[in-house]
Amino acid sequence: MKKLVYVFGFISLFLISNGILFKIMHWPGASIQLCTGVVILNFGYLPFYFYKKFKTQP
Repeated sequence: MKKLVYVFGFISLFLISNGILFKIMHWPGASIQLCTGVVILNFGYLPFYFYKKFKTQP
């Protein structure tokens, strides 16, 4: 579970930062990368992160 959270976080942040770079350089594919990164962040990383935090509370 812990590795899954790290993998989703890494993939989403990589896509978002790469999409920002593509936007700045006006290269094609920037919007797809940004949207995919935000979707993975919102529906992949954050639910697992908050579930893990909620589960480990005393």
